[in-house]
Amino acid sequence: MKILKIAVYSVALVLFFSSCRKDDAIGNVDNIPGLGGDVWTPSAIDKWIYDSLVVPYNIDVKYKWNQFSVNQIEKNVVPPNESQVVPVMDAVRRIWAKPYIQETSLTFFNKYTPKYFVLAGSSAANPDGSATVGVAGGGRQISLFQLNYYKNKTYPGYVPADTTLQKDLFLTVHHEFSHIFDQTKRRPSSFDAVTSGGYSSDWINTDDVEARKNGFITAYASSAAGEDFAEMISFLLVYGDPGWKKLLAGISGTGSSGLTAANARIKLNTKADEIRKYFADSWGIDFNSLQTRVRAAVANEFY
Repeated sequence: MKILKIAVYSVALVLFFSSCRKDDAIGNVDNIPGLGGDVWTPSAIDKWIYDSLVVPYNIDVKYKWNQFSVNQIEKNVVPPNESQVVPVMDAVRRIWAKPYIQETSLTFFNKYTPKYFVLAGSSAANPDGSATVGVAGGGRQISLFQLNYYKNKTYPGYVPADTTLQKDLFLTVHHEFSHIFDQTKRRPSSFDAVTSGGYSSDWINTDDVEARKNGFITAYASSAAGEDFAEMISFLLVYGDPGWKKLLAGISGTGSSGLTAANARIKLNTKADEIRKYFADSWGIDFNSLQTRVRAAVANEFY
């Protein structure tokens, strides 16, 4: 073993000194494969992305497959079907971009929105048993998974029961956009205080039903206050007031934290009120109006 190390080291020295000679020619570097970026003939998909997202919003979309771009190289993630790119991104535009623009302005939306979407066909399974369905990076990029499962009411064989999986896409986009708001103007500490004793890294070992008994919108919301904030916003927007009322009505029994169903509802409603106040005070946005716009877009997509 020691001999092998010495031999490798000796070769490395030879390579090092030979590479430092000033008269060594590096050859023609004008045509080294792989250093020119992705090159392909623009398609109808690329034209749609340019006309519908790049020009109005300065948002680009990476759909040509590169697992390094998805940043899930150690997991089994499949490429997106190209036929899904335009339907999904058009739905994202209608259910995310347009409601915010209508409620604020194009200038406001373009200032805060992520500028790059990376698309994948499936979710990414995690060692703890959870699955990654979306990732945001520094407020500039959102990776969306599960494109290959997307359907809306225009797809053959579509039934309303399909919407749970489909809505994950929009929950993801609104969730990640909520983080940008929070990182720009911090959510109030009064939001964190509502269920301050219930946050835990062990969230994977519970489910949404139990989480709601403890005052959390989802199990993932109980992982940290920042995730709770984003989960609340995304659920309220995508499912709207009818979905919110249905969720509250479905809470029954006592949670593992000892909360009664009535107290769990109080905590959830208190956090919803904190969100409405935050949007009004920090951003000048009428959250109820935004919620109505998003929910109408969701309903038009699926029903």
